Amino acid sequence: MIPKITNWYFSKKALPYWGVLALDCLIVMFSGYVAKYLEVGGLEFAQLFWPMTNGIIISLVFYAVSFRLFRTYAGIIRYSSFIDLQHVAFAAFTGSVLTYIASFALESVRGVNMPDLLGVCAMFFVSTFLMWLERVAVKRMFDGFRAEDATPVAIYGTKAGGISIAFSIINVKVKKYRLVAFITDGVEMKNTYLLGKKVLLNGNGIAEDLKQMGVKVLLVSPLKSELFRKNADMIDEFLAAGIKIMMPSAAEEWDGKTPLTTQNLKEVDIEDLLPRDKIEVNMDAIGALLTGKKILITGAAGSIGSEMVRQVAVYKPAKMILIDQAETPMHTVRLMMAREFGDIESKTIVSSITNKKHMEKIFAEYQPDYVFHAAAYKHVPMMENNPAIAIQNNIYGTRLIADLAVKYGTRKFVMISTDKAVNPTNVMGCSKRICEIYCQSLNKAIVEGKMKGVTQFVTTRFGNVLGSNGSVIPLFREQIKRGGPLTVTHPDITRFFMLIPEACKLVLEAGTMGKGGEIFVFDMGEPVKITQLATRMINLCGAKDIEIKFTGLREGEKLYEEVLNDEEQTKPTHHPKIMIANVREYDYETACQNETRLLEASRSFDDMAIVKIMKEIVPEYKSKCSKYEVLDKTLNAQLMTDILLKINSTH
Repeated sequence: MIPKITNWYFSKKALPYWGVLALDCLIVMFSGYVAKYLEVGGLEFAQLFWPMTNGIIISLVFYAVSFRLFRTYAGIIRYSSFIDLQHVAFAAFTGSVLTYIASFALESVRGVNMPDLLGVCAMFFVSTFLMWLERVAVKRMFDGFRAEDATPVAIYGTKAGGISIAFSIINVKVKKYRLVAFITDGVEMKNTYLLGKKVLLNGNGIAEDLKQMGVKVLLVSPLKSELFRKNADMIDEFLAAGIKIMMPSAAEEWDGKTPLTTQNLKEVDIEDLLPRDKIEVNMDAIGALLTGKKILITGAAGSIGSEMVRQVAVYKPAKMILIDQAETPMHTVRLMMAREFGDIESKTIVSSITNKKHMEKIFAEYQPDYVFHAAAYKHVPMMENNPAIAIQNNIYGTRLIADLAVKYGTRKFVMISTDKAVNPTNVMGCSKRICEIYCQSLNKAIVEGKMKGVTQFVTTRFGNVLGSNGSVIPLFREQIKRGGPLTVTHPDITRFFMLIPEACKLVLEAGTMGKGGEIFVFDMGEPVKITQLATRMINLCGAKDIEIKFTGLREGEKLYEEVLNDEEQTKPTHHPKIMIANVREYDYETACQNETRLLEASRSFDDMAIVKIMKEIVPEYKSKCSKYEVLDKTLNAQLMTDILLKINSTH
């Protein structure tokens, strides 16, 4: 019977105002009787019942005026808050004071028995308590009966962030979630209660315990998000248990003051679960560098390039010259600039960086102050099969843009390189290392006065960026849609990952601090095992019976990426995530001769001849799982022969 009544009541939008007022008036009358009984006892209570009733009715008039004054009946009882309870108390107090004052004026009136001071006080406390109890009971009944369809959740975090989320769940009018428990890392809070919900200590088996309690979603406080990302075991445990995870977006930060709601959280993507540290950059220094300047970005339609466009545009440059040979993505960039940065003059140019005449025309016309060079062919297997194109695009294209930057007085040239340039095992990585060599040697030539120019050349190295075109995460998503399998080349393969916006922030920071000639290396954090990444994505999607298939290492692929050469050391900078690599420097004339040899060889499209020259230029380039491994054996044999000849010649 009770569930039927409550369901009938809660199915209505609200109890009518007059109904709330009538209920409160009944409580006041009952409180008056209780107060009088406590004042005079049972015998006199019976004797004075009607005069006493008249006095209570008069008191009720004062209470009704107070209810009107504080509008205690205007709110919806089932959504009552602490403020509503305060208003009830103020109204009861005001009604009691008016009743006590009236008792003096009506003391001699026949047939009216007003409560004395003790009775007024008792009436105030009893009526206040009962009206509070009424509202709390209705609210609890509403939460209990109407939350049956709400999703049971637990909150990770018991400090300000977790409490703010909890209040948003409890006080919201439409119940989407039902709070079941909190999770804490502090032993002192184990098995305590917070907002009436049990606090559980985080540890092995926590996900299974919550699952048995019916929890279907874990809400992560923003104050716990960084710690949560670093706890791989906890993440995998929740995903394996089928409990969804919601946490703040990677790009959003909480100021610690603004009230949080579940709308500030989103169901996680795989990018949100990878461990990383918060990245801070010197906004003022970057702004001073870019504001009001002419900025040229190559590869502007790519994953890194397009994000560079967005981040540079924020600083209000005078003009942006954007170059890429991909027509459709460049059209997207053009629309984005018009939509989001319509006040900035931007030129979107479809062209190849190897088109010398066109690049010369662009530099001559716009004479950019700063160049961010992101254009490159980057897919390892493709470049392994097409070394001539890697030479012509990556190496020759970089040389062409770098030379034009010097010729037309560009202040700074920032080249985006890769961790695959360290101890390269493939054509793509080696091509980027040769680009580094040329830029560094050109900068050295300018500093030493061998080359006339003012351009400072800065190189930045970092690993894989999440969600970039052709990267593993979009590939896995597509494979999951098709029902699997997810293809991983090797069970032990690991990679460093960084979010595209974070990588671009560090590029801008490095470009600001660079004085020329540096190769900046980014701290990529902890490496991620690709099999673990695949497993998490399967669990995140709730997919069933999807296998992980190992296909074997691809040509030129490493098991473990390196950020620094074994023979290299690093120097710290003022930014904790950016270091300077000490690398072997090359003479500019030698670098030019090497590049000329390579370009000429590339026109023959003789893969072996091209790669042989690359290995001679970069001796640490050792092929892996590639047809070019035979060249390493030949070069090693040649090296041993040369050593023996030198030894013999000395005797």
